[in-house]
Amino acid sequence: MTAQATPASRVVVIGAGPAGLTAAHALTERGLSPLVLERHDKVGGLARTETFHGFHFDMGGHRFFTKSQEVRKLWSEILGPELLRRPRLSRIYYQGRLFNYPLRPLNALRGLGLRQSVLIAASYLWWQLFPCRHVDTFEQWVTNRFGRRLFETFFKTYTEKVWGISCSELKAEWAAQRIKDLSLRTALLSAILKPRRPITTLIEEFDYPRLGPGMLWRAVQERIVAAGGSVRVGAEVVRVCRTGARIDAVVVGGDGGEESVVGTHFLSSMPVTDLVRRLEPPPDPEVLEAANRLTHRAFLTICLILTRPKVFPDNWIYVHSPEVKVGRIQNYKNWSPAMVPDATRTSLGLEYFVNEGDALWSMPDADLVALATRELEQLGLASRAEVEAGCVFRVPHAYPVYDSTYREALAQIRHFVDRLENLQTIGRNGLHRYNNQDHAMLTGLLAVRNLVDGARHDLWAVNTDQQYLEEIDSGARPDQTVGTLERVAVGVFRRLDRTAFGLAVGLAAGLLLWLTTLSLALRGHGHIRAGLGLLAQYFPAYRVTLAGSFVGFGYGLVSGFVGGWVTAAVRNAAMLLYVGGIARWLEGHSVRRLLDYL
Repeated sequence: MTAQATPASRVVVIGAGPAGLTAAHALTERGLSPLVLERHDKVGGLARTETFHGFHFDMGGHRFFTKSQEVRKLWSEILGPELLRRPRLSRIYYQGRLFNYPLRPLNALRGLGLRQSVLIAASYLWWQLFPCRHVDTFEQWVTNRFGRRLFETFFKTYTEKVWGISCSELKAEWAAQRIKDLSLRTALLSAILKPRRPITTLIEEFDYPRLGPGMLWRAVQERIVAAGGSVRVGAEVVRVCRTGARIDAVVVGGDGGEESVVGTHFLSSMPVTDLVRRLEPPPDPEVLEAANRLTHRAFLTICLILTRPKVFPDNWIYVHSPEVKVGRIQNYKNWSPAMVPDATRTSLGLEYFVNEGDALWSMPDADLVALATRELEQLGLASRAEVEAGCVFRVPHAYPVYDSTYREALAQIRHFVDRLENLQTIGRNGLHRYNNQDHAMLTGLLAVRNLVDGARHDLWAVNTDQQYLEEIDSGARPDQTVGTLERVAVGVFRRLDRTAFGLAVGLAAGLLLWLTTLSLALRGHGHIRAGLGLLAQYFPAYRVTLAGSFVGFGYGLVSGFVGGWVTAAVRNAAMLLYVGGIARWLEGHSVRRLLDYL
């Protein structure tokens, strides 16, 4: 940004999702009067709440959980007692059975059977010993952490349903971002020890607005308007007019024709691919070509109302069975009882992951409702006779796709967009990053600080660099003493590298046996020589001779490596259990993070 906003500035915010509305709300608190333009007929973007026959439907299921104190404070301030604390229950549907997620060992053992469980454990151990050294894809990332068999059982089918591409093409960044704290070890440790600092992927409780996430964003809209800002729905930006590196205006299309909206500063949460395509004059051909290489995955929410008070206890279920197209099923009544106006009914949202324009996306609503009804019965969750009514909501640009070419294409687009001096892109689609709702809100808050305070926050780094989750907090940072304690503790309890320790012990044992054998072969000492020769009972072909010294080196290397590797593994496991036990009794912020380093 070359110029900061002043009260005389006109800030135009494109998109009324979490990022755009959070930014607009923050601008009004700084004395500015932003204009928000939203193409949909209601605010909230991907976090909006739809209604049908008085039932409320969440587009995707939005847990309200964050590490950011400022975001948490904003939620609480706006919603107050309407923000409910909810227990999490989500399970995996696989081969006709429901498996707890996070994984529970006994539950998985019962569902998979002893043979499959043993094979999964063996596969896990194999990939811990011999992991992929170069990790570039989702398949490699998950296999290294869970083993090949568990990847194929619980990850492959569902992930390919969501993204529509092979797991060998999906980039590892998505996995590292979404389940970065999760591994088979941490899942089992969570099941046994329940560590104080929850793994984000495994949280057992979350907050949720009484009438869905749209309740929050409608309240934020009202606050913006009350503070002098404007929010226009049904106002799609069809062109973005610029002079060189400066945006002059956007052209809004609607039922009344087109209208030019002039601004001094612009914040955009529209898909960055659409932003690039709608620029006038257009950017260079290579930038447009990069925009065409970036893709999104859309989804359909098919909402069914059932004449049954209870269907299943979960908030949602992941459907890993390849014989049906549905990927996930939301049970809105279990998110909040108020989402269902009639206690004798249940509302479900069956989610289908699609590409815009494909066969499922283009299917008539009545056929989609029939498909969802049929698959719900096929899964054994409800009968067709219990489905009273249904409707369909289509959600475009839901998930930025991390395919094999996205990294280079996004870098080229970012290089161009960053040079636009009075524009910042924010939110999931503005940054083409699979961010959660709180991350999108953080990008809006940081963009306002760039705009008003002249700060230089890198919005593209939110949800990639932990410093932004900490920096946005208004609370005190840990002092240097605590930081020093953490570094010392991490050094004391650091995990031994099994391969390196095994090689070190093996080399030491091999060299010792080689030197000892060589010395005795050259200088005698009959009784000692005879005693050492007894090793031939355990090491075939070993003799106390010059040639035997080299055989002894090999045996020493191999046996030392095995002994060292086992010793390191046992030490790591013992230390993990020991630290896991004492961590429950320690309260310090830094000490509670020890488990992450083991």
